[in-house]
Amino acid sequence: MNYEEYARYECLKWQRKVLKPSSFLGKKAKAIQDKINQKIPQSIHTIVTESIKKMVQGVLYGSKWTSKKQPLTNVPFHEREDRVRKKIKNYKRLAAAEGAGTGAGGFWLGVADFPALLSIKIKFLFEVASLYGFDVKDYRERLFILYIFQVAFSSDARRIEVFRQMKDWEKTLEAFPSEATHLNQLDWQALQQEYRDYIDLPKLLQMVPGFGALVGFVANYRFLDVLGEAAMNAYRMRILKV
Repeated sequence: MNYEEYARYECLKWQRKVLKPSSFLGKKAKAIQDKINQKIPQSIHTIVTESIKKMVQGVLYGSKWTSKKQPLTNVPFHEREDRVRKKIKNYKRLAAAEGAGTGAGGFWLGVADFPALLSIKIKFLFEVASLYGFDVKDYRERLFILYIFQVAFSSDARRIEVFRQMKDWEKTLEAFPSEATHLNQLDWQALQQEYRDYIDLPKLLQMVPGFGALVGFVANYRFLDVLGEAAMNAYRMRILKV
């Protein structure tokens, strides 16, 4: 088995995992979270949605990132993936250290961890896209980054829906015809609510004094691990046509 055959095999395994329903406990946790969300006034959802929307847009369009990321060219596929694995390792350490630091600081630093971790995740995805040879100056590649983000941090139904859209990416792009309007066509409330639900419990525990540092370290490390797996396999789907 050569390296590309191995990568295809791993990608197919990941695809089966993405399409597999959550465990019983996972479904119960989601049901409880849905009930909590139903009790939150729509005005609060709107405020949070706008906050995350602005945060993500700011990160996606930060010139200090997009201007520096050049797609890697003329590199064998196995070498690209070696570089991606090193990047995942580095970012897991960075996210874990950030989570431990803010977790040790109690409630207010725990709150600060939310935008900091989000920035780390998006910056990581920029790096990975460039290593796979994609130009993040192209709005379509930044859009793909948001889809990777959602497939990593969503509940069953949303994860499967997003995955299928990524699987047929060229058709999906037809719904986002121009750079000027593409972000307006995203379902921002679904994005923020799914992401918030995914990380809520660990982030609440992270704010507990004396316990938060350990939770922040482990949770952030795990979040980057999940995101790294999703990113590698999403680009494998596109490059290797899996």
